[in-house]
Amino acid sequence: MKQAMPVNEQQLGPNLTFYDLHPPATDMLEEVTRSLTAPRPHLHPKYFYDEAGSRLFDAITTTEEYYPTRTEAALLARYSSEIQAQLGHANTIAEPGAGSCQKVRLLLERWSPERYMPLEISRDCLLQSTRQLSRDFPEVQIDAVCADYCQALSLPADNLPGGRVVFFPGSTIGNFDPAERSAFLRGLHHLAGPGGALLIGADLQKEASRLNAAYNDAQGLTAAFNLNALHHLNNALDCQFDVNNMRHVAFYNETAQRIEMHLECLCDQQLHLGHHQITLKGGTRIHTENSYKFTVEGFTRELMDAGFRPRGCWTDSDDLFSLHLASTD
Repeated sequence: MKQAMPVNEQQLGPNLTFYDLHPPATDMLEEVTRSLTAPRPHLHPKYFYDEAGSRLFDAITTTEEYYPTRTEAALLARYSSEIQAQLGHANTIAEPGAGSCQKVRLLLERWSPERYMPLEISRDCLLQSTRQLSRDFPEVQIDAVCADYCQALSLPADNLPGGRVVFFPGSTIGNFDPAERSAFLRGLHHLAGPGGALLIGADLQKEASRLNAAYNDAQGLTAAFNLNALHHLNNALDCQFDVNNMRHVAFYNETAQRIEMHLECLCDQQLHLGHHQITLKGGTRIHTENSYKFTVEGFTRELMDAGFRPRGCWTDSDDLFSLHLASTD
C-alpha cells in the first residue's frame, strides 16, 4: 500500500501489515480549556472513552433499553447474503473507526473478502484487535492503518486496493452535526473510490419515550458513561471536577431530531486547567454528545448529496434501525 503521506510500515504476521500514519497529537489541555470556556460549554465525545468508559459502553449495549446494537447485529445476520448479492464479490472491506473490530467479523466469515482495512486512531487498540483477527482469519490480508478520520478519508484512492466496501456501522454517523456529516459522507465516498460502496447504519426516528429510555437506562449505565468523561479529565488533567455534584441529562430534542446528552452542575464548580482556574455556575450544562435520528428517505437523500447511488435499505420489523447500501457509481 503506497501512500502520499509519511507512513511507517511493519509486517507483524503472514497476513497482518501495520501502517502508522502518525495521527497528530491533540493538545488535550488546550482543547478542553477552549471547550469549557466557550459561551456554551461542551466536551468532545471522545473523552468518554478511557478504559472505564469503554467497559461502560459495552455494558450499555446489552441493556434492555438500548436497542441499536442488537437491532443492527440482527439485520447484518439476517441480510448479509442479500447485501452481498447486491454488491457482488467484496475484494476489500475498509472500516473507519474500527475499534475492537467485532462487528466486521460476521462479514469476514460470510463474505470471505481478500482484504480487510481497519482504520483506527488508537494504536494500542488497533494492534490488539488486529493481531487476534489475523489469527482468526488467516486467509484474509489485514492492512491495519493507524490514522485519524481526516487522514483516513484523504488516503489516495488510486493507491488503495480496488473494490472497497466501506463499513461504517453503529449509527455513529448520527454523532455528526449536519454540515460535518455532509463532509464526512463525501470523505467516505472518496475512501470507497471508483467501483466502491458504502454499508452504513443509521438510527431511525421513533417515539420520544423510546429514545429517552435508551439514553436513560434503569441501571444508570448511560449516566455513569456520561459522567466518566469527567473522571477521565480529572485523571488526565487534574481538573478537580466534583463529579458527585454533576448529573447526567439526556433528552430527545424533537425540533433538531436528535438526542442530546449534557452534564449539569448541581453547584458552582471550580476547575483547574493548567495554570488557569475557571468557574462553572450551578445550573450550567456541558453539552457532551448529539445523536441524530433519521428517516430512511432523509438519509438516502444525504447519501445521494454526497455522490452515492442508493442500492438498498434494510430495516427491522419495528423500524427502529436501518442499514443502507450505496455505491460510488
